[in-house]
Amino acid sequence: MLLSGKDLLAVANENSFAVPAFNVSDYAMLKGLVEVSEETEAPLLVAIHPDELSHVGTEFIPSVIAWAHRASVPVSIHLDHGATLDQVLLAIQAGFTSVMIDGSLLPFEENIATTAEVVRVAHAVGVSVEGELGTIGQLDEQAEKGASKIIYTDPDDADRFLERTGVDSLAIAIGTSHGLYPSSITPKLRLDLLETIKSRVEIPLVLHGGSGNPDAEIAGAVERGINKINISSDIKAAYHQAVREVLADPSLREPNVIQPLAIPAMKKVAEHKIDLFQARGKASLY
Repeated sequence: MLLSGKDLLAVANENSFAVPAFNVSDYAMLKGLVEVSEETEAPLLVAIHPDELSHVGTEFIPSVIAWAHRASVPVSIHLDHGATLDQVLLAIQAGFTSVMIDGSLLPFEENIATTAEVVRVAHAVGVSVEGELGTIGQLDEQAEKGASKIIYTDPDDADRFLERTGVDSLAIAIGTSHGLYPSSITPKLRLDLLETIKSRVEIPLVLHGGSGNPDAEIAGAVERGINKINISSDIKAAYHQAVREVLADPSLREPNVIQPLAIPAMKKVAEHKIDLFQARGKASLY
């Protein structure tokens, strides 16, 4: 069942859980993530970053749409961290049902102007929009882009941002980073700040950089009102580590042999996230 991001997250907001937004960058990952979502009866947000879209091509999107229509759970197709209007337009033309415009590194007024323009265009064709306020860190060169220093979301700025842009969901900065945390860093989320923002904002709130954070903190964020959590590095690391182990057998060469042996490792991580986000069984609410 293919839904807009707004419709998918509205149910999560009303019922106090978070939809997993799993980044997808190949067909085997897509198949495995739809399967685990159906097995757990959880809603799914298929997130594709512009870099990932360049890798798979817009020709990949009809397959995602077909999987979504055929799935027994609700699915949205989301552009993750779109940086420009052109990237957003490409995603809309390809069939995405939700887009993010990330103006978080821009000055506040420029972020508002850029986001409002994307909202105007996307809403005209029924596509949902996620904005971002505050900055997410970046831990390594392979991770999605982020800032060298985290700037926490200001609740007063959030009020003004929502009023002037009309976004359907808001990604906030409470202490996360893109990528995998090294052992020398222990992440710490500002759950107190999340509580303050949630008390003043009615639309769904989004947490980026959810890989590697302690389960207790992520669970606390869900309890305090986060409705969408982006997971990319954790599932990719599990998948490709399993691929490396499978390829220890030098006789293997066929993707239809190698990938099915590695996908269960990714599904195991995804299932853990689904439970942590309290999304198991929530497909029945749609």
